[in-house]
Amino acid sequence: MTGYGSAQCSVEGLELSLEIFSVNRKSIEVNCSLPREWQGAERLLQEIIRKFVFRGKLNVFLRVKQSSDEEGLVVSEEAMQQTLNRMQSFAASSKIDFNPDADCILRLMIALRDVGGELPAFERYEDALVSLAENALGSLIAMRETEGAMLVQDLEVRIDLLLKFVESIAQYSVGTVSRYQSQLMDRLEQSGMELDLNDDRILKEIALFADRCDVSEEITRLNSHLRQMIECLSAQEPIGRKMDFLCQEAFREFNTIGSKANSLDITKCIIECKNELERVREQVQNLE
Repeated sequence: MTGYGSAQCSVEGLELSLEIFSVNRKSIEVNCSLPREWQGAERLLQEIIRKFVFRGKLNVFLRVKQSSDEEGLVVSEEAMQQTLNRMQSFAASSKIDFNPDADCILRLMIALRDVGGELPAFERYEDALVSLAENALGSLIAMRETEGAMLVQDLEVRIDLLLKFVESIAQYSVGTVSRYQSQLMDRLEQSGMELDLNDDRILKEIALFADRCDVSEEITRLNSHLRQMIECLSAQEPIGRKMDFLCQEAFREFNTIGSKANSLDITKCIIECKNELERVREQVQNLE
């Protein structure tokens, strides 16, 4: 599911800002963008996120800067002086006049505004980082839960429709054998063959057909799969993978019924069922 969460805090001279974006993905993938000095915090953030999120592609952006009460450009005076000295030395060795004016100093300040020494080790701020990540995840999860509630409503309607289709298939299949028996006898009569209904050959043919076209087991399993899906939608734990599996098994049963079908009505139902189940499967990809 899609979602966004962010959090900010100030701690011991640092300002931390964390953003998390999530998009749909069958499995979980976490990509972190961190300051160079805090690359070691990626594992910590991965562990925190994977405790709360089980599916989706998540992009994590952490920004860390040193706090300052000063306004405008903030640079290291030491870095400024060292750079000016090097520029002066280079100009002298190259016999170039070097008289830095206000414009030169401003450009140098802009170039050096991020040079203020390396950030301290992230381990010192680990507790603050954990709290920051959990707060951002709280916002992201709330957004995902809102989307999930809407998906559940849509899926309940679609699964209920599939159950009605399965009921229709069961009703259409009731007279399949008797219809085949009548058609068989009609064809035999039209061919001029006079055979008794109790003829072993006819009984054997009818028995083989009845076995081939029997879909009662498939209907029983379909009802089970679909009702398990409905139960999953009210569960409190992650259901995405289980719903994926149930969709796969339901497709298998519909395909089997389609191959056995000897009725145009059943064939039409199977086409509608597979179309609707595909819509369910696509929505299930978005579920946690």
